[in-house]
Amino acid sequence: MGEAKRRKAALGEKYGQESKVVSWLPITKNQAEKFVKWTTTGAWLGIGIAIAVWVTVRFIGPGFGWWQVY
Repeated sequence: MGEAKRRKAALGEKYGQESKVVSWLPITKNQAEKFVKWTTTGAWLGIGIAIAVWVTVRFIGPGFGWWQVY
């Protein structure tokens, strides 16, 4: 009997199904990894936008006379 058959016999109906992060939460580990990837990407995108806005307001804006720097 091969390892796959032993595992299938041991797991029964759960064989081949993705495992959950927590037994009472209906989120699989794959879904949790995708969520972390998307939120990390979104956070870096937000940081980049914040830096671009800061550079615009701090350096480019006064050059066009939007604000006077004393």
